[in-house]
Amino acid sequence: MPETPVSLLERLRLRPDADSWRRLVDLYAPLIRGWLPQYSLQPPDVDDLSQDILAVLVRELPNFQHDLRPGSFRRWLRTITVNRLRNFWRSGKHRPVAAGDVDFLLDQLEQPDSPLSRQWDEEHDRHVVARLLKLLEPEFEPATWRAFRLLVLEGKPTAEVAAELNMTANAVRIAKSRILTRFRQEAEGLLE
Repeated sequence: MPETPVSLLERLRLRPDADSWRRLVDLYAPLIRGWLPQYSLQPPDVDDLSQDILAVLVRELPNFQHDLRPGSFRRWLRTITVNRLRNFWRSGKHRPVAAGDVDFLLDQLEQPDSPLSRQWDEEHDRHVVARLLKLLEPEFEPATWRAFRLLVLEGKPTAEVAAELNMTANAVRIAKSRILTRFRQEAEGLLE
């Protein structure tokens, strides 16, 4: 009997392997790199700090305890990012363009209900959904993926997708179900 797939977070906590770590980095490196420039960082500093945040994530993930509150992983990643940014600026090796602005932004990012934290959460979720879909696409036949894309991502009616792809309506719904099931398995704990 085949093993039931577990989420990326569970694989990394319980049975880490190189492919799972690579997937985590593929998911999160672009998000982190996209967020850091707003904190008055130069491109080489963005590279260094991105690596630093990912290193902390890799080192600490086995100890991460997912709680029942929505967004706990996202919140944990945001906390790591804030802490690494604070350490970066406190090291004295670097001077922000406008230190007050950086401190204000970091304080806002730390507050779970601030507009900046809500923006982080929204961008995180949009990014993870888009990246996970891209990473999962090769796991499916092109016709299955096309049916899913037309039905779910483009919002076309089932009958229209079925006619366009010369499939039955049931086959279109099965394609959608298979991909959404796999997506939910992989995304568990990353998206709430």
